[in-house]
Amino acid sequence: MSEEDETENNDRMGVSLAIGTALGITFGLLFDNLAIGIAIGISLGVAIGSSDKPGDNKEDK
Repeated sequence: MSEEDETENNDRMGVSLAIGTALGITFGLLFDNLAIGIAIGISLGVAIGSSDKPGDNKEDK
């Protein structure tokens, strides 16, 4: 894995974590339970950020 690929994966994780946290805060405020909203948002952000795209597993020939 090259350094560019690793940086792209870290960027993707950071973006999905930020989006998940923002959505978690929003739903936490809407449902009047901020702590659970943040926890669910962070866990969804990590799950989405760590998932692989279908085309990412190309082998070098």
